[in-house]
Amino acid sequence: MTSISEPLAGLSATTLLRFATAGSVDDGKSTLVGRLLHDSKSVLTDQLEAVERVSLGRGQEAPDLALLTDGLRAEREQGITIDVAYRYFATARRRFILADTPGHVQYTRNMVTGASTAELTVVLVDARNGVVEQTRRHAAIAALLRVPHVVLAVNKMDLVDYRESVFAAIAEEFTAYAGELGVPEITAIPISALAGDNVVEPSAHMDWYGGPTVLEHLETVPVSHDLAECHARLPVQYVIRPGTAEHPDYRGYAGQIAAGTFRVGEEVTVLPSGRSSTITGIDVLGEPAEAAWTPQSVTLLLADDIDISRGDLIVPSHDVPPASQDIEATVCHVADQPLTVGHRVLLKHTTRTVKAIVKEIPSRLTLDDLSQHPAPGQLVANDIGRVKVRTAEPLALDAYEDSRRTGSFLLIDPADGTTLAAGMAGESFAAEAAREVRPDDEGWDF
Repeated sequence: MTSISEPLAGLSATTLLRFATAGSVDDGKSTLVGRLLHDSKSVLTDQLEAVERVSLGRGQEAPDLALLTDGLRAEREQGITIDVAYRYFATARRRFILADTPGHVQYTRNMVTGASTAELTVVLVDARNGVVEQTRRHAAIAALLRVPHVVLAVNKMDLVDYRESVFAAIAEEFTAYAGELGVPEITAIPISALAGDNVVEPSAHMDWYGGPTVLEHLETVPVSHDLAECHARLPVQYVIRPGTAEHPDYRGYAGQIAAGTFRVGEEVTVLPSGRSSTITGIDVLGEPAEAAWTPQSVTLLLADDIDISRGDLIVPSHDVPPASQDIEATVCHVADQPLTVGHRVLLKHTTRTVKAIVKEIPSRLTLDDLSQHPAPGQLVANDIGRVKVRTAEPLALDAYEDSRRTGSFLLIDPADGTTLAAGMAGESFAAEAAREVRPDDEGWDF
């Protein structure tokens, strides 16, 4: 039988790397990103000219490359990154989607946003300051989000005379800490983003370092797209019924494959109904295909006429995830309003949105020392904690460690649509045996 990997040979997705930068304020993240863009010839001439004009207006002799990413006026005025800045660039070896995330503690939630889809995180450390509290926070978040690769970029080596001993001490401390968190791979690189040492070109000042430059590592780090190990999942976005004379009976179920591979002839189950059928056809960009895989957008045709709508989940019949109304998860609270016990929310998982109630907040994570603060009562902006929610309808969530796409969800304020928290599903918990119903719970009693 043909293996999954054979039709995927040469798949262009393996040439794309999503990565994020993180670090404390003034560690040089934006300068590093600007240096990467500049030295890899990924900056348009007019962009560079604009940066040069602004830099000269400030009395700077050389272009301030950080301005290539700090696009908001408030960021330029304060000299810090506030929002997540996404940049797209490419070299001859790989395409990149880069998320430059803020370093200030009050923007920890922005780092969660930027790193949630990253396959690699670059954590910057100022060589003069070493590993600080925010460095540990970012390492903890990278571990929590299960980012598979972490690069420790020890920046501003020019300000410590390029001393190997300084780099070695910082690398040893960070590697030990991140290793305790379970970060699977850590690569330490000494750099000077301002001078360009070891960013794109090897440094002439650090002949004691024999490893790759930042760009070389980004170009060569293995990006895992082992679809054979994924749970195949297709969240239905749209039901296609053209009703034309040419296709009077056409009924297709369209969406982007969240994980895994689907094949013609495979038996599948539709959740939450539990009805099963067989795939009779797969359309990819209007053309028939024998197989399709993540992250392709496809249309599946099934042998049986099943009631399927947006929000349903199509999965292989031999790999049906358990559905439950009781969900325990780790969440990062991103809204200014607190999340409290009894909070009525909407839970959005893939294309499905259901009502839910926060039943319990068992603990809040203290990122400084990784301790658990029990029963905090609420979560406020930037807090990371465990929550237990009960949904109005059963949901089939994978564990986040098995699938970052189908193991994640959002909690949304039903009043104004504000995103309250980003969640990573853990194991489910038993529902409470009894629940006191309050008079104002009408319509939310599940």
